[in-house]
Amino acid sequence: MSFRHRLKPAALGSLLVAGLAVLPAWAQSEDEDETPRGPAQVEELRSEPRLPLQELTNETLYQFLLGEVANQRGNAGIAAQTYLVMAKRTKDPRIARRAVEIATQARISDIALESAKVWHESDPGSAQALQTISVLLVSMQRVREAEPYIAKLIGLDGDSPAGVFLRLGRLLASNPDKAANLAVVRELVKRHPDIAEAQFALAQAAMLARNEALALDAIRRAAELRPAWEVPALFEAQVLQRNSPARAPERLAAHLARYPDALEVRLAHARTLIGEKRYPEARGEFNRLLASSSEPEIIYAAGLLAFQMRDLDIAEQSMKRVLDSGYRDISAARFVLGQIAEERKDWSGAIEWYRGISRGERALPARLRTAQALVKLGRLDEARAYLRNAAQTNTEQQAQFVIAEAQLLRDANRTSEAFGLLNEALAKTPDQPEILYDLALTAEKIERHDAMEAHLRRLIQLQPENAHAYNALGYSFADRNVRLPEARRLIEKAVELAPEDMFILDSLGWVLYRMGDFKAAIVHLTRAWKERQDAEIGAHLGEVLWVAGQRAEAERVWKDSLANHPESDLLRNTVRRFKP
Repeated sequence: MSFRHRLKPAALGSLLVAGLAVLPAWAQSEDEDETPRGPAQVEELRSEPRLPLQELTNETLYQFLLGEVANQRGNAGIAAQTYLVMAKRTKDPRIARRAVEIATQARISDIALESAKVWHESDPGSAQALQTISVLLVSMQRVREAEPYIAKLIGLDGDSPAGVFLRLGRLLASNPDKAANLAVVRELVKRHPDIAEAQFALAQAAMLARNEALALDAIRRAAELRPAWEVPALFEAQVLQRNSPARAPERLAAHLARYPDALEVRLAHARTLIGEKRYPEARGEFNRLLASSSEPEIIYAAGLLAFQMRDLDIAEQSMKRVLDSGYRDISAARFVLGQIAEERKDWSGAIEWYRGISRGERALPARLRTAQALVKLGRLDEARAYLRNAAQTNTEQQAQFVIAEAQLLRDANRTSEAFGLLNEALAKTPDQPEILYDLALTAEKIERHDAMEAHLRRLIQLQPENAHAYNALGYSFADRNVRLPEARRLIEKAVELAPEDMFILDSLGWVLYRMGDFKAAIVHLTRAWKERQDAEIGAHLGEVLWVAGQRAEAERVWKDSLANHPESDLLRNTVRRFKP
């Protein structure tokens, strides 16, 4: 008797008397009712995998109950093993799948994998079983063993090979050996060389394995196979952006010349034009996007780009269109409208937009910006009261509100009050990492270097992987020109933890400058400046270049920095020191 039908009382034996004959919900078929099946339902049943015919013996029922009770009592290992033994004996894919579920939840990878293989053997046509085996092998870093199962998944009748290749990057993502992933993808693509999605999967794997030449070859082949497909153009432009930024917009423009309705490509084209500071062309793309599309996502993206380009009129028009379009994330549009109002110094208007954001990921930044706008209107006490009230209704975010209030006080040159406020907050929530960090930075501003160092060292104890704590302490030493060898060690540790953080790279350049290694300092500061043209980085690079004798280059860096950050006191004071 198959498990999909109702059980006969005679088959239950003595356990029925004990009232234990009810199967767990997952084992009961969804079609276990007395409703006669119509023709459509019969056809649906015929498409299901054939399940083994077997008696529900006392032994089988006992094992069911043993597995479920063990799982409910937290003995997942016993439960998974019980179901695995039962799956091997019954060859029932549902039992094997249950064994996989329990073992996976308990993170018992070997039992999960063995159970998944039994599931596949019991139901060879199950794409879910093949995908489960593949995911488990990849997560166990046995990606080469996964290759034949993925190949079967690609070849399954009824599944789209193209769809499997599109999901392949996500399937392999948990394996850190990107070279092994690439080798597997190459083998799979050899069997399907004329599928554009296969070439795209190869390009993805090659890029992750840092084989840029292969990535470009594969994505260009994908474009040949499906010329109108937008993905190859977008991917190739992204690759080109790394080493040949000027070629990225050319690639996108070439696609648009053949397929002018490719909106995602047009949006990417606008972004790359902004990156190249080709603003008039970018503005033209905004206008085309807004004129040709009624999709809220496209309008929002175009408006956001316009805002980033400081084209406030287009940005405002776009975001107001989004509000009227039924866009899924209205708060995002309101937040940008608030920022537009801030750019225009319309602080009351900004507050109105931000107050319309009551929940979601933008609720916190909206409240913080509301407080800042109140300060701009000269209402500091009201801003502080607003933040304190918000903290009472958002207990999980109290630290952020305290830090925001402290920032308002620092901006008002009331740094000692900010220090006291943060000290009070730390006394209420000892070892709160964010407050520790902000308190340390505030202590630095009032030259309480002992407190600054104590708080940062405590933070490093609590969070030994916190790159910013190492960097802040090391930079403080370097900036004061004290304990330079220790400063360098601290900053190098920060670089090790966050190698792509340009502010930390700036700190490394600064400490090397303090130690007299101008050449190495210029290398690091130049890289930081190219990646992030921040006022402080520009001030530092200009100073090192000037002292190293490269005065024309120093003046160029300072000029560019002042053009972008005319309000920076640090930058102006640095220039005045060397060019009174």
